[in-house]
Amino acid sequence: MWDGAGAVLFEPNYEGLGLKDEYLRSDGIGRDYLKIDAGGSILPASKETVENRQHYVFQDGKTVFKYAVKGMSDVSEKIMDRNDLTKNDVDWLIAHQANKRILDAISSRMDLDESKVLINIQKYGNTTSATLPLLLFDFEKNFKKGDNLIFAAFGGGFTWGSIYLKWAYDQK
Repeated sequence: MWDGAGAVLFEPNYEGLGLKDEYLRSDGIGRDYLKIDAGGSILPASKETVENRQHYVFQDGKTVFKYAVKGMSDVSEKIMDRNDLTKNDVDWLIAHQANKRILDAISSRMDLDESKVLINIQKYGNTTSATLPLLLFDFEKNFKKGDNLIFAAFGGGFTWGSIYLKWAYDQK
């Protein structure tokens, strides 16, 4: 299994740009649908946990799909509502790259034109927590100062959230 890594650096901005709002959620209801059984503090790695293959991700695909679409769509719409943004105000949707069907369902629920949905899953696959930084890296040249970016992510347990960021510079 491959994974990715990414980091994003922020610096002060005095023009009212940058991070504007975030809405983060978690709900233990998903603990049986998307998880890794061993390797944490409750069940540390041991010879037995490795032999029992308890360090691999388990996912109930249909359940995760349903919650991921609903969760990421709901929090993104909430961020838009809280900041008086319409679909026309959103320049880019930067969403977790779990699979193309989820991305299509989110953009459909948000009524966003597919040209605003950044996609690179065909290049990297699902890189879990690295998907959002990788999207920024791959598409940075498309962003203009003042663009409205809506981020959406979903993860194990379940955890999900959205961030509204106003892009702070033009590419040189």
